[in-house]
Amino acid sequence: MAQAVSPPRRILDAVPSPRGPEPSYSAPPAPRMVESPVFVLSSVRSGSTLLRVLLNSHSRIRAPHEMHLRTVHVHLSREFTADAMKELRLDKDELEHLLWDRVLHLELTRSGKDVIVDKTPPNTLIWPRLHRCWPRARYILLLRHPGAVIASLTDRRADPDHEAIRAEVLDYSEKLEAARHALDAHVVRYEDLTAEPERTTRGLCEYLGVEWESGMLDYGAQDHGTFRPQLGDWSGTIRSGRIRPARTADERAELPPRLAEMAKAWGYPVGVPPRH
Repeated sequence: MAQAVSPPRRILDAVPSPRGPEPSYSAPPAPRMVESPVFVLSSVRSGSTLLRVLLNSHSRIRAPHEMHLRTVHVHLSREFTADAMKELRLDKDELEHLLWDRVLHLELTRSGKDVIVDKTPPNTLIWPRLHRCWPRARYILLLRHPGAVIASLTDRRADPDHEAIRAEVLDYSEKLEAARHALDAHVVRYEDLTAEPERTTRGLCEYLGVEWESGMLDYGAQDHGTFRPQLGDWSGTIRSGRIRPARTADERAELPPRLAEMAKAWGYPVGVPPRH
C-alpha cells in the first residue's frame, strides 16, 4: 500500500541534463513607418549643420537638429520580458528600431514634409545598425579634409589632447571609408558645398528625388530651430545665415599615415612628410 500511494523515486538516468544557454534570438525587421529616411554620415566638425540647414530650407525636406537616436534605448525590466517580446517576434534591438522609426515618422508628420534627414555625426559610428534597421535608407557622405577637421577640433577645445583628437578623427574617417565602399551613397565634400553651393545642392536634390529650390541657399530666411551645444553647431558662423568659405587644411601639415591615405582617396592634397 505504501508503495502504491508514494510518488515514484527518480533514478539518476531520469534526471534531465542541465540545459545549455539559450541561443540568442534576433527578431526579423518589422514594417517601418518611414521606409527610406536619409542619414548624413560625417565626422564631427565637417560642416554637417550647414548641410542640414540648406536641406531643411527645402519645401519637401525636413532636417531637424541632431536627434541622437543611438542614445535612445529600450529597457526590458523583468526577466520574462524578453520571452514575452520573443513571442511577438521582437527583441531589444528591434524594439529600439521601432521607437527610432516612430520618432522619425512623428517629426516628419509634424513638419508636413515628405523627406526626413538625420544629420547626427555619431550615427557614422553605427551606420551598419542603421542599415539593418532601414534597409532602404539613403545616405549622404559628407567628407572634409582630415587635417581641417583636426585643426577645427583643436581650436574648439580649451585644453586639446592632440593624440586623442587624431584618434577621434581617425575613428570617424575609418567608418566613413567603410561606408563609402559598402553603401550606395551620395558623396559630398564640405569644401565643394561652400565653394559651389548651387551645384552641390542641385546634385543632392537629384539624389533625393526632389526639385532644386533656390531658397535653399538663403537658409537664414528660414526657421531651423535652436542652435545649441549637443544639437549641432551653434557658432556665429552658422547663425549668420550665410554660406561662408570652408577653412582649408594646411597642406604642409603631416597627417598620420592612415589619415593621409584616406585623404588622398577622397581627392584631397596631402603634404609630403619631411625627410629625417
